[in-house]
Amino acid sequence: MYYWSVEKHVHQEEKMPAVVDIEKCTGCETCVDVCPSAAITMEDGKAKIDADLCVDCETCVDECPSEAISME
Repeated sequence: MYYWSVEKHVHQEEKMPAVVDIEKCTGCETCVDVCPSAAITMEDGKAKIDADLCVDCETCVDECPSEAISME
């Protein structure tokens, strides 16, 4: 009788937080309002994303009217 041992390898993807193109950001604060993890604040009239709080949901990317946010 033969027995198998199967190891499970869990691949953890590298976190890819959203980034703001400050040239495109109009400071409308839509991203601040829609971010479920409160990772976005305003600094000098532009959106700033805290990579440690960002959960990579892409809500800000989808909702930004000036297309200033992308996933890096």
